[in-house]
Amino acid sequence: MKTIDELLHEGVEGKRVFVRADLNVPLDGTTITDDGRIRAVVPTVKALADAGARVVVASHLGRPKGAPDPAFSLAPAAARLGELLGAEVAFATDTVGDSATATVAGLADGQVAVLENLRFNAGETSKDDAERGAFADRLAALADVYVGDGFGAVHRKHASVFDLPARLPHAAGYLIATEVGVLKKLTDDVRRPYVVALGGAKVSDKLGVIDHLLEKADRILIGGGMAYTFLKAQGHEVGISLLQEDQIPAVLDYLERAKARGVEFVLPVDVLVSAEFPDLKTKAPANPTTVAADAIPADEEGLDIGPETRKLYASKLADAGTVFWNGPMGVFEHPDYAEGTRAVAQALVDSPAFTVVGGGDSAASVRILGFDETAFGHISTGGGASLEYLEGKTLPGLAALED
Repeated sequence: MKTIDELLHEGVEGKRVFVRADLNVPLDGTTITDDGRIRAVVPTVKALADAGARVVVASHLGRPKGAPDPAFSLAPAAARLGELLGAEVAFATDTVGDSATATVAGLADGQVAVLENLRFNAGETSKDDAERGAFADRLAALADVYVGDGFGAVHRKHASVFDLPARLPHAAGYLIATEVGVLKKLTDDVRRPYVVALGGAKVSDKLGVIDHLLEKADRILIGGGMAYTFLKAQGHEVGISLLQEDQIPAVLDYLERAKARGVEFVLPVDVLVSAEFPDLKTKAPANPTTVAADAIPADEEGLDIGPETRKLYASKLADAGTVFWNGPMGVFEHPDYAEGTRAVAQALVDSPAFTVVGGGDSAASVRILGFDETAFGHISTGGGASLEYLEGKTLPGLAALED
């Protein structure tokens, strides 16, 4: 895999360099609520611009249905990228149409443009190779060189991620190089004990990674909505908590395999419950109660790990050599249910271990809860990509960058 430093050494002055970034940031209307993914691509874009390249940045945002949708415009992300670069960033109002062609043609050496949301074109995500390839051909006409730096999208077989690199000389950007280096430390060069903390809503989202980590980890902590399927599998009442009943056989299998392999599987001992889901917009007080994990009322829902579980999980993280954390412990967006996630984040900050926050909601939570990002070993920009890498899968966007 060619690195961006090798590309820069060869020279990019005057060349149109297409940077596939991940600017898929959360928006409240047109306001960016977490700009972490934009900041992550700045080193690559700045290095190329400083070397005289004409930089064309492209990304997806959200899940528009293959057609323009103002709610998913990349215009706010383009404006924020310009602020972070300290330079004007041009914005094309389409992906491969007249605006894109004119915007790229108007770039001078060292200038940067952002194309509109790639998913406004159905060819980006098409499962039909020909349709995807046709879109990649039109993107290729806008550039001389391709740099892959959108780690959050490398697990997708999409036109700009998989097909486009085959049509242009290509290299990996700084972010992708960093992400892959960190993930190799979680697979090939692990300092033990290796502790994994998994949260989030659904067990089904984590089946593959749990299966793989049973062969690697020394200890696995479970929180978030997925914990209630584990508790139900153990025969406990979970009330109206999030539950994937069809996953109970898989969960029982994991618990048995963990016991056989000597992997410590740790589940909540107490939880915060309420009969109503909290209002995440007004943040009105929710007034939850704390109950033992095996005593959830039939008409209430578990929404965060409880105080004893927070202490337990902190103790299980304290002696770790390596920690991978993916998924919040509760509904962290509401202050009454944020303490479980805060406790795990604080335990990682306090730990001497090599700590990796695995993207997605976990990465957003550490910023929303006010933690210093530099206190963690690494905060990934790609939740799904990180998980699939740890499952041992071949990621299309990485395979496409191999020479």
